[in-house]
Amino acid sequence: MEKTEIEQLLHQLAPKEPLKLPGNAEQYAVKNVVLNPDSPLKGKRIYFLGSSITQGAAAIDESFVDYLVAEDGIFAQKEALSGTTLANSNQPLLKGNSYLERLAKNPPKQPLDLMVVQLSTNDGRKQIPLGQISSTKDMATFDQQTTLGAIEYLCALVTRNWACPLAFYTCLRKGNDYPILIAKLKALQDKWGFSMIDLESDEEIISATQQHPSYMYDDAHPTRQGYRDLWTPYFRKELLSIFNHQEVK
Repeated sequence: MEKTEIEQLLHQLAPKEPLKLPGNAEQYAVKNVVLNPDSPLKGKRIYFLGSSITQGAAAIDESFVDYLVAEDGIFAQKEALSGTTLANSNQPLLKGNSYLERLAKNPPKQPLDLMVVQLSTNDGRKQIPLGQISSTKDMATFDQQTTLGAIEYLCALVTRNWACPLAFYTCLRKGNDYPILIAKLKALQDKWGFSMIDLESDEEIISATQQHPSYMYDDAHPTRQGYRDLWTPYFRKELLSIFNHQEVK
C-alpha cells in the first residue's frame, strides 16, 4: 500500500464534515485572531507531535498550535496525523506513521525550547499493547511496539538528540483504557522528569466543555471555537508555567 493511500485511509478516520459545525464558523478561524506582540511566548520554538487533536481534525486542521502561532508568535512545527499511535505497529493503516516513525522522518528543523507530545488516544483503541515501564534508561530495552516502550524511547531520544524540555498533554476521551495510560504516564514522569499538561483531569476544562457544546465535535475533538476560546488559553497558561519553572531552575 502506497503512503498516499495510507494517508487517505487515515484521513477517513477523522471526524466528518467539520465545516457544518457551528463551532467551525468563519469567525473562529485562525486568520481572524490578533497577534499579541508582547506575548511572553513570542519567539519560543516548540515542536508539537501528535495525532488528530494536535492536527485539528474536527476544526478544518486548525488546532491550538495554529492559534498559538497566530496569537502569541511562537515558532511551531506541527507534526500531526489523524488516527496514528505512539507505538510502532505493523497494522496496515498504522505502519510507518507512528509518532516515533514520523519524528524520525520529520525531525525538528531548528533548536527547540520545548517538545510537546499528545498522549495518544489511539493506542488503546487500536489494541496496541500497553507494555511495561523499563527498569533502566537504556534505549535498547524499550519495546517500541508497546505504548510505554514508545514513550520511554521518545524520552530518551529527545534527551539524546535535542536536549530540550519535554511535555506530554492528555486529552478528553471517554473510556476505561485512557485513564490507565495516564496513570502510567505519571509514573514515567517520576522517572524521566518531563512536564504534564493534564487536560483530562482539569475541572475547568471539563466544566466549560459541558457548558459549551459547540466547543467540541465529540468527546475528544474540539472545534475551532473550542480551540480558540478554551484550549489555546489553557495551553498558553500551561506553557508559560513550564517556561517559568525552567527559569527558576
